[in-house]
Amino acid sequence: MSSGVYEVIDILYNMISDAWGLPLGAEKCVVERDKVLDLLDEIKAELPNELSEAKKLVSARAEFIANAKKEADTIKKVAEEQARRLVDEQVIVKNARAKANDILSAAETKAAELKKAASDYADDAMRRTEAAIAEALEEVRQSRAKFRALLSSGSSKGDGMDLDLEL
Repeated sequence: MSSGVYEVIDILYNMISDAWGLPLGAEKCVVERDKVLDLLDEIKAELPNELSEAKKLVSARAEFIANAKKEADTIKKVAEEQARRLVDEQVIVKNARAKANDILSAAETKAAELKKAASDYADDAMRRTEAAIAEALEEVRQSRAKFRALLSSGSSKGDGMDLDLEL
């Protein structure tokens, strides 16, 4: 996620912390609705990038596995066709069966390896995406806690500048 989201959150935070308090309005303040909505739209526009990347990775993994299966099926069909031709020739029936089994075994091994590699890649990518999202969530939680601490310290000073964010 780009640092743009964090900058927008800082702007929004500063806008709210600098907002004028309402007389006799505990924990309420006045903010420019359009500016706040624009900032929230910016945040909403940035967050889906990480989710989109995760969906792309899952889709790429599925495509990779499908291609591996298709390749394995092709190899299997080639092996079966080869085996049928060799069976028709009685002199080399034993060799044909052995070779077909080897090809089939190699195809299954290769398919299993391709599937494992695709799964490992997708799992790693999703782990990294999950970590990035968790980090962003933790930063939002910390900002919220700081915001609440500022609110409570502002109201404890008795200056009448109580803030309440209503969107």
